[in-house]
Amino acid sequence: MVTLAVWRFADAHCDTILKVMEAPDAFVAGESPGTQPGAGGSGRLHVTLEGLRTAGVCAQVFACLVLERRYPGRARERGLEVVEAVRALCAAYPESLVLANRPAVLAEAAGASFPEAAGTSGQIAVVIGLEGADPLEGEVEALGLFYQRGVRLLALAWDDNPFSGTTFGFGGGLTDKGRELVEYCEELGVMVDVSHASDTAFWDVCRTAQKPFVASHSNCRAVCAAPRNLTDEMIRALADRGGVMGINLASGFLAPASLEAEQEINRAFWDGVRTGRATFDEAGEAASRAEAALPRPPADWILAHVRHAIRVGGEEIVALGGDLDGVDNLPQGIDGVQDYPRIAELLLAGGLTSSQVDKVCHRNLLRVLMG
Repeated sequence: MVTLAVWRFADAHCDTILKVMEAPDAFVAGESPGTQPGAGGSGRLHVTLEGLRTAGVCAQVFACLVLERRYPGRARERGLEVVEAVRALCAAYPESLVLANRPAVLAEAAGASFPEAAGTSGQIAVVIGLEGADPLEGEVEALGLFYQRGVRLLALAWDDNPFSGTTFGFGGGLTDKGRELVEYCEELGVMVDVSHASDTAFWDVCRTAQKPFVASHSNCRAVCAAPRNLTDEMIRALADRGGVMGINLASGFLAPASLEAEQEINRAFWDGVRTGRATFDEAGEAASRAEAALPRPPADWILAHVRHAIRVGGEEIVALGGDLDGVDNLPQGIDGVQDYPRIAELLLAGGLTSSQVDKVCHRNLLRVLMG
């Protein structure tokens, strides 16, 4: 018999599927050859089936990251492979995971009909997201193919692509194709995600989008000046449009000291990639090792970002978007999804009401995803 979790959680972003594809048994066994000990996982995946169930997760977005620079000429093919891997995960564990391709699936997993089963004895809703539109290979209409395979969230770009500029790139806004892509997302029912988008692109989305959108794994720039975090003006604009921001658990997005320590590592990564002195994978592995070795900041930084976001945008704006299995340094006491209840207790101890904690931990994200 499964013990019911005190809290329920919905998370807007994890990169777990890429590591599961490398080590198919890792999702159950937890072992991951790509996770560094300093990330808080001691060589284990941040997100496992046991961890999801133990925490009381009722919905998890699995991000499918495919970059054209890594798969030249076959980004679409690779994108479909990664999406199929998420579908296969649901098929392999049907008693625990269900593909959330309809709002009703999310509602049932969230316990709208059966609150006592939510996130523990019931199924966990799996939302498929594309992290970056590279797999569309510059064709807006190609999104329809991914929609048919279950994709329900699209981060417009990870690095610059034909649709949008990014914080990792040269800061350009949406292209004409990018505006068409936002419109097509809304027509299909695919949630637009502006994490990684440049500041200019963010405001272009605000002018283009007619429906709520999300920043799935971005924090508050006023608390930690990482360029991937949102300014107060952005937070207010996102709130005004009914969207949410998912708090990223990467240390460099949470704590200024961690950001400062990571900046040289990040510069070395991009310098190696853009000069050709290292492949993307080689530069990434070196950066991962270096970031994993850095000190881990106190978990109180999570509370600082949540409080600030609520002050600026209201209690409907904040969600969780841990970026788990995509980051190499987590705050103290957070070693993976199994520790999400510690976040809830941290927020409660920090002055949030039980209702506000519920909103941050699952209700806000589910509200937006269910439309």
